Amino acid sequence: MNTENILEILKKVTYPGLSRDIVSFGLVKKAEVSADGNVLVEIAVTTSKPEIPEQLKTAAETALSSAGVPAGKISVEVKTTMPAAPGSTTPPPPQKIPGVRRIIAVASGKGGVGKSTVSANLAVALAQVLEEEGIAPAVGSVGVLDCDIYGPSIPMMLGVREQPFLRGDKIVPPEAHGLKVMSMGLLVDENSPVVWRGPVVGKAIRQFANDVDWGALEVLVVDLPPGTGDAQITLVQTLALDGAVVVTTPQDVAVAVAQRGARMFSKVEVPIVGVIENMSYFENPVTGDREYIFGKGGGAKTAGMLGTELLGEIPVVAEIRSGGDTGTPITVSAPDSVPAQIFRAAASEILRRF
Repeated sequence: MNTENILEILKKVTYPGLSRDIVSFGLVKKAEVSADGNVLVEIAVTTSKPEIPEQLKTAAETALSSAGVPAGKISVEVKTTMPAAPGSTTPPPPQKIPGVRRIIAVASGKGGVGKSTVSANLAVALAQVLEEEGIAPAVGSVGVLDCDIYGPSIPMMLGVREQPFLRGDKIVPPEAHGLKVMSMGLLVDENSPVVWRGPVVGKAIRQFANDVDWGALEVLVVDLPPGTGDAQITLVQTLALDGAVVVTTPQDVAVAVAQRGARMFSKVEVPIVGVIENMSYFENPVTGDREYIFGKGGGAKTAGMLGTELLGEIPVVAEIRSGGDTGTPITVSAPDSVPAQIFRAAASEILRRF
């Protein structure tokens, strides 16, 4: 038995509620065998939940015992705070961004559900509602942070053509439709693929959160990539999120994946504000009948299982697609349309809850 053997065994131990193992997560700070054959393991974790360290300790001891290490030879210590070991990073507790009142993440477990489309339109709707209710001017009160490092689409959907610039040691984000926008898509050649490993992705997200001059914002909308990988984990460890909006489509496969992805937020004590069902139905322009192309009721089912509410059902409308392609969201181009009204109703409910 040596260090490599121990680490291989500990790769079977996942962080409670997540699918990622504690070794790749960088939580194992020591794994060694003493001269008398004792297996010594040290785990460092940042969490506000007192049950997490005990669960990790029990899981690690069980894994080692199952691999043939005598119980009397196992010593597992879990520390809730610890300086980062060389070559690894232990994230500090999530922080608020100075000047930003609310941070709302828009997430989905599955790609292809229109999450970025929802993020762009919801951000505009939030700014419109803030102005309508006399809380803040529509211009400059809402920001959008595009954390989809590998497939950033927010710049195109919002028609952002300016580049960020430096003011002192801070990055100043460009604006579009009154929104402050930051995205990896503004920093790399649009024809070049982003091929980064997890630690680099995490560093980019932390820089977006900490080194951008957002100014005074009522709401920062964070567009997350699908799933529960490095980007999502880094974000919830870096930013003190006020809540998350889950996006799904009606079909069962999207609902199932959305529920799994949303449970990550409950594990890190981020409340689910609500669910938005995208591509809910198509309304026949001749008969007025609704055709449920992708099924029916998936959003309500997701909301019920997550213990939250359905914020809106967005229909399939060509103008939503064309707005994303041209950089003018339907909430801007057609503010009186049915989809725009649904987005504003959702935005009103989000603001009411925070």
